[in-house]
Amino acid sequence: MTSHDRMLAESDVLIVGAGIVGLAHAAEALRHGLTVTVIDRDSRAVGASVRNFGHCCVTAQSGELLDFALVARERWLHYSELAGFFSVSAGALAVARSAEELAVLDELAGQRESGQVQLLAASEVEERLSGDTGSVVGGALLRDDLRVDPREAVGALAAWLQQQPGVRFFWRTSYLGGDGDSAITSRGTVRATRTIVCVGHDLDYLFPELAEQHEVRRCGLQMARVEAPRGIRIAPAVLTGTSMLRYPAFTETGASPALRAKIGADDPGLIDIDANVMFTQRPDGSLLVGDSHRYDLTMDSFQREATSELLLDRIAQLLGVDSLRVVERWQGVYASSPQHPYLVEEPLSGVSVVSVTSGVGMTISFGLAKAVFDGLG
Repeated sequence: MTSHDRMLAESDVLIVGAGIVGLAHAAEALRHGLTVTVIDRDSRAVGASVRNFGHCCVTAQSGELLDFALVARERWLHYSELAGFFSVSAGALAVARSAEELAVLDELAGQRESGQVQLLAASEVEERLSGDTGSVVGGALLRDDLRVDPREAVGALAAWLQQQPGVRFFWRTSYLGGDGDSAITSRGTVRATRTIVCVGHDLDYLFPELAEQHEVRRCGLQMARVEAPRGIRIAPAVLTGTSMLRYPAFTETGASPALRAKIGADDPGLIDIDANVMFTQRPDGSLLVGDSHRYDLTMDSFQREATSELLLDRIAQLLGVDSLRVVERWQGVYASSPQHPYLVEEPLSGVSVVSVTSGVGMTISFGLAKAVFDGLG
C-alpha cells in the first residue's frame, strides 16, 4: 500500500496551510462545531505569518476590509486570552511631519466616529515616541489597532487549536490535490466535506490558472529587528507618511494626492522602493522595522543593502538618533494582486481557495474566515 492509499483522517473540514489565514479558518470551523484537519508542509509556520510587524492595522482599512478587521480585532483579543499569547490594544500612532500628512489625518478624523481617529499635537506625538525628534508637526492615535508578537502568536494559536477536541494537525504533510470528498496528501488520504486551501503566494503551485486569472504575484519586502535606542518603550504601532500612501482609509482621502506628490518631491527614494516606513515593538523591547515592496512571479532571494540603509536611516531620524543597531534582517514574501486585496474561489466542487492578496493578512484573516463560513452556510 502506498502512502496515497492510506487513510490519514476524516473530518468535516480540511484546512491546507497553517499560517494565519489557515489557522483563522480552522478556528472559525471550530466555532461552527465542525471537526477539523489541518495540514502544513512545514513543521511550523515560517512564512509571511511570522515575518511581519504583528500589527493589526484596523483603523486604516475601509469598507469591507474594515468590517473584516473589526471582527478580526475581537478574535485576536479572544484567542490571545485563550491561548495565552501577547497582545496589546494600544492603537497605532500615525506621525505627521508635514502639512500634507496632517491634512490626510485631519480628513480621516472627520470621516470616522468620534474617538476612532484622535488628532494629536506635536508634543503629544513626541511624548508617545519617548523623545523630541524636532520634525513632528502632529499626528493621530488610531484607536482600534492592536499588536501581537508574530513570532509567538501564530505558533501559540496553532498549539491551542491542537488541544481542542475534534481538531487534528499533520505537520510536514503536503497537499497533492483531490476533490470535495477526499484530498490526497503526502501521508495519505483525508476525507472531508470541504477543503479550504490557504497557501498564500504559493497558490500558483496548486492552481496556476486561478493564480494567472487573478494576477497573483509575489511581493518581497525587506525588514529588520533592531535594538531599541535609549531603551524606549512605545506601546502603539508607529506609522509615517509613507504608511498613508498604502492603506485605503488614507489613500481614499482628498488630501492623499498632495501627500504623494510631497513625498515624491522630498524623498523620492522612498517612492522608488515602495516604502512603508513603520515599526512595532516586541515584548523583549526590540523593534521590528521596515519595509519595502517589490513584485515578481518568482521572488529572488537577494536583499538590497541600499534599501535597508534607507529604511533604517529614516526610522533613526524619526526616533531622533544617529543610527540603529541591527540584530536580524530578513525577506518577507506574501501574495499580491492588483485586482483585489483578497480572493475566495471554488476551483473544484467542495474545494475553496482563500488567499489574502495584499499586506493585511494579520489584519483581516479572522474576519475573512467568518465571511467564508457564513457564505458556506
